Amino acid sequence: MSTVRVQLEYIFEFLKGNRDFNLRLQEQFFLPVLSVNRSINTKVINLLYHVANTQSQPKIDPLSEFYRSVYEDIDKTQTFESFVELLTGKKSTSFNDLYQGLRAQKGWGKKTAALFTKVVYQAHSKLSEDCHFWADTPNKIIGNDEIWLPVDAVIIHIFERLGMERPSFDKVNKLIKQHYSGNDLEVWDDLWFWGFITQKGTGSNRQMEWNENKYWSLTHSDKNPLIINEIKENSLEFIGLFEKYNK
Repeated sequence: MSTVRVQLEYIFEFLKGNRDFNLRLQEQFFLPVLSVNRSINTKVINLLYHVANTQSQPKIDPLSEFYRSVYEDIDKTQTFESFVELLTGKKSTSFNDLYQGLRAQKGWGKKTAALFTKVVYQAHSKLSEDCHFWADTPNKIIGNDEIWLPVDAVIIHIFERLGMERPSFDKVNKLIKQHYSGNDLEVWDDLWFWGFITQKGTGSNRQMEWNENKYWSLTHSDKNPLIINEIKENSLEFIGLFEKYNK
């Protein structure tokens, strides 16, 4: 087994064994967005705006064109299949079709489309029923279907530490998909949580260390001292996975 594969497997096992922390955070983060109104249309619109606004510099003009097109066909937001049809012209309940259709829209990019698709999957398979909105959403990734890891600066730094030259959305996703598929792909989304709270600095000057201030900056993180201490211990274990290969 290659060194890279060994590194990925150690990280994957860590992520899989510590899922509860990030999933609890995700639920608390998205539940207010998805429970504001009983209308499915409103939930979808809320989520589209919420995810698009996670961009560091949202492209206001092209996004407004996209929002107008959605409102003109608002009934198409009623189901997963009809929303994919609005985006792509074909009926589908494939997560990859949702991703590809959304990333092709004005104002949306790969990372933001991947984030929206990931949230749709998690909301219907990993989070509580209070987060559900599309009844026809698959609760598993089967066959050739796939989701994509929303790669940002936090995750790019992690793969730099793993020795990847000039990590990017495409390069990171290509590497992960060489070794993991189906529902295992979603486990890798937890990488952002553990990476975020174990990095200090910005740009290329980031250091990996427990960053309690970043943890406290997360609105919905559990502020119980016992939980924080547990997360700190797990964060040190996470950092150790990289120090093992970077001495």
